[in-house]
Amino acid sequence: MTINELDRTPITPGPAEWFTGRAWMEELGQLAVPTPTRVLRVTFTPSARTAWHSHPYGQVLHILEGIARIGREGQPVRELRAGDSVAFAPGERHWHGAAPGRPMTHIAVQAAGPDGAPETTWAEPVNDAQYAG
Repeated sequence: MTINELDRTPITPGPAEWFTGRAWMEELGQLAVPTPTRVLRVTFTPSARTAWHSHPYGQVLHILEGIARIGREGQPVRELRAGDSVAFAPGERHWHGAAPGRPMTHIAVQAAGPDGAPETTWAEPVNDAQYAG
């Protein structure tokens, strides 16, 4: 992908099966080797969040603006602010989204799985009690 192609990358709505609330995804780039890796900017409306999911090689998020809520299976919900980053271990079940009352934007970096496996394995939606912590 060239820089000119990236300039035309559309911002697409996050699929309803992956998100509660409204979110938009914009692909910023990809690396092909040593394994396909994607860089996305994702913007969430207040209280919007992902479903539970995991990544075979983990994921790194960097919060650009707003306040993020981060959930890891078996741990309390954490809030992160603009400038904070978080890393999820390979296969770690987690979710992330915007805190109530404010939109949030983050950069997400994740690699595809071995032998063409998907970069994300999606599970059930995060319910309101899980989101509230």
